[in-house]
Amino acid sequence: MSGSSRCIALLPMKANSQRVKGKNFRPLHGKPLFRWILDTLLAVDEIDEVVINTDARHILAENGLVETDRVRIRDRKPELCGDTVSMNLILADDIAAVGADTYLMTHTTNPLLTADTVRAALERYAEGVATGDADSVFTVNKIQTRFYQADASAVNHDPDNLIQTQDLEPWYEENSNLYIFSRDSFAKTNARIGKKPLLHEMDKMEASDIDTPEDWELAEALAGIRMAREAAK
Repeated sequence: MSGSSRCIALLPMKANSQRVKGKNFRPLHGKPLFRWILDTLLAVDEIDEVVINTDARHILAENGLVETDRVRIRDRKPELCGDTVSMNLILADDIAAVGADTYLMTHTTNPLLTADTVRAALERYAEGVATGDADSVFTVNKIQTRFYQADASAVNHDPDNLIQTQDLEPWYEENSNLYIFSRDSFAKTNARIGKKPLLHEMDKMEASDIDTPEDWELAEALAGIRMAREAAK
């Protein structure tokens, strides 16, 4: 995208992480974790520039990443550093500094997100904005299973009248993989999800979000499966 449809991908990245130490730069099947999603974003022609808001410019340089015509590295302001700072404050800082018509936000911890899914979500967002049906898009996992509260009371089904789980009303889980929005929609909510969002369902094999050591092991296994399938083609 360019001109009147400039699209910026926001990829925040910090040096430290709480539960998986140094995960953003830890090797996953031969390359640093951050490189997986960055390579995906750079493969999407609709994205004009990837903006990395970080307190780890030196670590990125050690891993071979410097600014290019499509990668901008923004040093995170001291007041925006730390584990308890809201991500929305970091996004607001980027939006104020980098103009665009469309903002796409994802995480380094989503290594299996594919370029095809990014393109499909961007297309859905553009259609929703054009028809006035939406001001933002975020990705979700579709879930059809039986839920209970802590006291074992049923939430979304009748235990005395069990039906197949595939016939239950679907619920949708925000999976933190991808958000698409505009400056105006962000201003209305101070958040990446606007007032009129669309849910974009995605393949669960892509939706891995690394937050714990167990998440890392799962992502590593899934990445290995994907690489083996691609090698077999």
